[in-house]
Amino acid sequence: MEKAAGSPAAGGSYPQKNAEILSCQYGINLFLAGLLLTFAWAVHAVGISKSHLLSYLITLMLIQLLWMLWYLCRSCTQRRLIRDKDTHAGACWLKCGITLFAVITLILDSFKIGYYIDFSNCLSPTEGIFPVTHAAHTILQVYFLWCHAKDIIQSFKTLERFGVIHSVFTNLLLWTNGVLTESKHQLNEHKERLITLGFGNITIVLDDHAPQCNCTTTTLCSIFSQGIYYLYPFNIEYHILASTMLYVLWKNIGRKVEHHQQHKTPFKFHGITVGMIFGLIVLTSTIAIVVVYLIQIGRSKIKSELALTMFYLHAIFVLALMCTAGVVALLIYRLEDRSLDNSKNPARKLDAELLVGTAAGSWLLSWGSILAIICAQAHPKYTWYNLPYSVLVIIEKYIQNLFIIESIHREQERANDDIKTLRIVTVSRGSTLSLTPSYKEIYNGRAARDIGELPCLFSSSICARESDGSGGANEETSQGNSSVMHSASEFSFYSRSSVADNKRRILKNIAAFLFLCNLSLWIPPAFGCRPEYDNGLEEIVFGFEPWIIVVNLAMPFSIFYRMHSAASLFEVNCKT
Repeated sequence: MEKAAGSPAAGGSYPQKNAEILSCQYGINLFLAGLLLTFAWAVHAVGISKSHLLSYLITLMLIQLLWMLWYLCRSCTQRRLIRDKDTHAGACWLKCGITLFAVITLILDSFKIGYYIDFSNCLSPTEGIFPVTHAAHTILQVYFLWCHAKDIIQSFKTLERFGVIHSVFTNLLLWTNGVLTESKHQLNEHKERLITLGFGNITIVLDDHAPQCNCTTTTLCSIFSQGIYYLYPFNIEYHILASTMLYVLWKNIGRKVEHHQQHKTPFKFHGITVGMIFGLIVLTSTIAIVVVYLIQIGRSKIKSELALTMFYLHAIFVLALMCTAGVVALLIYRLEDRSLDNSKNPARKLDAELLVGTAAGSWLLSWGSILAIICAQAHPKYTWYNLPYSVLVIIEKYIQNLFIIESIHREQERANDDIKTLRIVTVSRGSTLSLTPSYKEIYNGRAARDIGELPCLFSSSICARESDGSGGANEETSQGNSSVMHSASEFSFYSRSSVADNKRRILKNIAAFLFLCNLSLWIPPAFGCRPEYDNGLEEIVFGFEPWIIVVNLAMPFSIFYRMHSAASLFEVNCKT
């Protein structure tokens, strides 16, 4: 009988589990087909052109557009229904961030349209259709995520699983396409700079996909072609953020949630002045370093070596500060006794997995640099700075990942119970004490019936009782003892409250400082300041092509790690 009773419920879960597995396999195959097509275009495979790749991406975007329109129309018809929401998914600051990246992506699309118009004589029509389709896809997707990122879908679940996973892998393919295009541009610039560093033994062959015709307006063509590559980092971040938000939506399909409200945690600048000041100093200095680096690198061997030395010294100083801040934050956590929230939360689980997974990109590059320094026969002076830099990159990510993951798993601090306990006011020359009941007693309806009985406070045996027939001496003694013990308890409470406030203030300043530092460390690789390319030592030890492949595979994850860490630290600051 037990088996029969349990079988319907168990059997009912099989179709949904199968739908999850089937949709996941569909998305992976969709992604692998696009990935191979992208790779074939990158290596100039016979019979594969850029138009084939763009046609595939356009088709995927059009399918996603149709699904999003269908979902939005169905949601409008059912707008009166009460739907479950995942309060942890689609935070407002995350939506604002993806909107900012989307706006810059639209500017990028407009540049591509202008570029196509100027070279329309020798470009495929797909290169003009792609940015138009991509712009429409971006606008509708951002609207969709603003309105429905928190949805927990309970109807048409099988169909919706395929629609959402299609959207996830479409964005991943667009991200891959952007990463590859930007990497090819950076690689061409890197090859041109290698000669100035004295590495003439490396074969320099530019991988050029430039149009084979003249531009109709030379000035505009130059603006469009150069501007496109400066906007690509924002386009890359936009697509990876969109794919993560859509993945959380996919994981939430059919999920049953507990109906409790999450406390809103708005961001406040109050109390984080120190962290913001130091963080802004790091951000400003990093921008200055990047500008000088891009100007000096490739001009001459001496200038290139000075630019690399300057970059390494600045990065070593920043990473050392970040390690110190992270250790202080972890020590504060060890001094606190607060439980962890282990409830099921797809958004939080994905955040932790992305932190560790994308950190592997930086770790791979760092270990490659360490091995190159150990194994190289000749060591230019500037390459020795690479050793502490690489070691600090590994250590800093260890510490920062631990701090962020523990922070997002810690239960949100509730209002201190001591603040909401009974407030006792001693009345001069009175035999009774006035009472303000706690919010818990009001909620439980106990305040009214406990008028004649005052509860004990702070585990002391101090309870105020009305004295019937007591002498004046006993009354004065009782009031004196109550005042003394009340003052001691109040002093103990305020001292503990002050310590807790100081800890929280330090943690908020550390989170704000690390937030700005991660934004600072995102800027150099995103905008072409990549010493892994330019110092040349790794390319001598591992070979030019193998090391370039490693850098091109690992660098996108390293760049995404910094932006994702900044987003997670912003959440930590709001939560602390």
